[in-house]
Amino acid sequence: MITTQNLTKKYGDHLALNKLNLTVAEGNIYCLLGANGAGKTTTINLLLGFVQPTSGSASINGIDVTTNSREAKKYLAYIPENLMLYPNLSAMENLDYFSGIAGKSLSKTQLKAFLAEAGLQNNAFEKRIATFSKGMRQKVGISIALAKDAKVLLLDEPTPGLDPSASNEFGLLLQRLKEKGVATLMATHDIFRAREVATHIGIMKDGQLKQQFVASEISLGDLENAYLKTMDYKNALP
Repeated sequence: MITTQNLTKKYGDHLALNKLNLTVAEGNIYCLLGANGAGKTTTINLLLGFVQPTSGSASINGIDVTTNSREAKKYLAYIPENLMLYPNLSAMENLDYFSGIAGKSLSKTQLKAFLAEAGLQNNAFEKRIATFSKGMRQKVGISIALAKDAKVLLLDEPTPGLDPSASNEFGLLLQRLKEKGVATLMATHDIFRAREVATHIGIMKDGQLKQQFVASEISLGDLENAYLKTMDYKNALP
């Protein structure tokens, strides 16, 4: 569902992304780990068509995101670190509005069903987004992805600011989307959450994908050590 081939992005003399080759299949969750400036957000921005590649290509469901960005976006849902929703509208109203943009006309019963599937409590459906915690906002974001029937989910640092319970609940929501066949790419600093939710994990540094792992084949301790070594941190085990 997500494919990049030698995807490269330069800003002047700065090489933000260097020949990235990445594949995320249907029903997989791929976590990109790396420090700030590693190239994680640049990767997501390229897939969203927010910026144009210097060279190489990227596609969503076989559709080139550079030459046919509008068509590729039909299959996408995106949840950034700080999800932008209309604060003075309710969860129901936000879902109705964004579903309409995606060409979906949903009844109140359907809107409520998607919010419930995303884990939002019934008593929050009619409350203004301004009163919501970050975790509750993310559930509205997930409900939008569900209503849109998105095949690809892009996440940019979704867990900072969540308490452990909300972070765990978010991980469970990703697993539900995985079971629906959604391909998810998540940029994160959170090694623990990456190991818990991912099917595949990549470590990025200086715009390059340095290492890749099948999550089930590496322990949390070994993943942490691999990350520290890649970052050249002195406290990595030998």
